[in-house]
Amino acid sequence: MLASFAERLSMGELRPPEGFGPERLRIELLSGLTVALALVPEAVAFAFVAGVHPLVGLYAAFLVGLITALIGGRPGMISGATGALAVVMVALVAQHGVEYLFATVVLMGLLQIAAGVLRWGKFIRLVPHPVMLGFVNGLAIVIFLAQLSQFKVPGTLENTGHGMGGGQWLPPAEMALMLGLVALTMAIIWGMPRFTKVIPAPLAGIGIVAGLVIAVGLDVPRVGDLASIQGGLPAFHIPSVPLNLETFRIILPYAVILAAIGLIESLLTLNLVGEMTNKRGGASQECLAQGVANTVTGFFGGMGGCAMIGQSMINVKSGGRTRVAGVAAALFLLIFILFAAPMIELIPLAALVGVMFMVVIGTFAWNSLKILTKVPLMDAFVIILVTVVTVMEDLAVAVVVGVIVSALAYAWNNARRIHAKTYETPEGARVYQVQGPLFFGSAEGFAVLFDPRNDPSVVIVDFADSRVVDHSALQAIEAVALKYEDEGKQIQLRHLSRDCHQLLNKAGHLMVDSDDDPDYEIAVDYSVRTGIIGGH
Repeated sequence: MLASFAERLSMGELRPPEGFGPERLRIELLSGLTVALALVPEAVAFAFVAGVHPLVGLYAAFLVGLITALIGGRPGMISGATGALAVVMVALVAQHGVEYLFATVVLMGLLQIAAGVLRWGKFIRLVPHPVMLGFVNGLAIVIFLAQLSQFKVPGTLENTGHGMGGGQWLPPAEMALMLGLVALTMAIIWGMPRFTKVIPAPLAGIGIVAGLVIAVGLDVPRVGDLASIQGGLPAFHIPSVPLNLETFRIILPYAVILAAIGLIESLLTLNLVGEMTNKRGGASQECLAQGVANTVTGFFGGMGGCAMIGQSMINVKSGGRTRVAGVAAALFLLIFILFAAPMIELIPLAALVGVMFMVVIGTFAWNSLKILTKVPLMDAFVIILVTVVTVMEDLAVAVVVGVIVSALAYAWNNARRIHAKTYETPEGARVYQVQGPLFFGSAEGFAVLFDPRNDPSVVIVDFADSRVVDHSALQAIEAVALKYEDEGKQIQLRHLSRDCHQLLNKAGHLMVDSDDDPDYEIAVDYSVRTGIIGGH
């Protein structure tokens, strides 16, 4: 990994892009500052959800954010402590303590590195677009619900993943003031770009509202009401757990779940940011970066993390396009922890909530509401299903469910496509022109296309418009061939593609004689002899 990093550095991939001047640097730094301010309450809140000290969440936000910004697969993405991981960690911390969490984060990182080395990131392309829409919508709702805890009296909240736990709402007067400040922040973010883009609109919203609250002395919840963020540099720390199989048995299930959730959320965010910045690729590199970041974080007292769609949206919409913004966000966060905690703790939570509400509005795929009645019914169902499961359970479960449902729907639709056209040749043979893919779903439908008893002595099955896909397809072809053999009739296969031909020969179920042209793969007729399989 270090060699790869050094190689990319020597090739200039990690240097500022051509045309990176003072103006671009200003935009990137201000974008990073905005992200860092938004990271503070998120990291603290997710630390509370996981049942650990706030600094454990802040250190994770710093370390994961810094490392992924340097070597991640997509410049502009922001990573840190997330609620999707925190809700899994809470049971581990409650039962075994924080040291087991650190060990789990290390193992989680190693698993993610393995996924990157094996280039498993490419499988994210199997996620259909309706699942992506459901993911975006569900995550937008989760971000919104997570902000509701800021409207409740501190000290009365329950640890939940989405901020929907119990607790008392703020008194009417305080609630009205809080909502007013949130609305003011959102109005500034909406209106600022119409006058100037010198300062990112979210940063302007935070600064103006914070200045107003401090100058007037308004009594509203502030960052300091969550917890003190004052601390030192994260120190190297080997998790204090027994190095035995029992420890491995405890942490492995959590590590696998955390690694899967982290990679799924990171890769989906990578795709989303890629669509906004017109860039592609980098999935396996992102797996490696997430793995290295979490491995290091586990050794420095952090709770681990993954890509954060909310902060990534803030960064992209504030103008962040390079690695500089992500690095700046991490370093600003460290500065807050070391030197500027008293100042940051004065920022009203309403300003940060307003920023996140604007992120929700910008993240939610509003066009998906319009197309629900226009797309196929199954696609609309998948969008709604993934959205609901994301909110009710978690992202990983929602994506897996969405992919499975989409795959089953695709298999069913293809299974219904199998059919055949028939005609007689001048020599008296009957030709079946099979159309549609032949696989496990359509194997039964394929079998009923033929009439061995009433067909002539020679039957030709033409696969020019079909494809033999799997073992079930081979079994289906063998079963049909055996029926014709039992009737004393000959069957020939025509226009099989080369890979289908290889499948048939490799399986040994049917012995196929052919004179394929190896260079041009000219389709010819295949004479089929039944193999000796299962007593046949």
